Amino acid sequence: MAKPRQTYESDTITVTFDPDVCIHSGVCIMGLPDVFDIKRKRWVRPELQPAEVVEAQVMRCPSGALHFVKKE
Repeated sequence: MAKPRQTYESDTITVTFDPDVCIHSGVCIMGLPDVFDIKRKRWVRPELQPAEVVEAQVMRCPSGALHFVKKE
């Protein structure tokens, strides 16, 4: 059974995570540990960095499990 896609929002960006696609490389966590922290229940907190910083890190995800949509 597929795991549900997770959505994390700030005022400027929405980040989605697909756990079925993730290969657990740790690129997100190592690159932006304040935003991506698996020790927290809400492990993605895009409000902690500017949208452009979060966007750049999401684009580094090697599996494509992370996506973003900027808000206007």
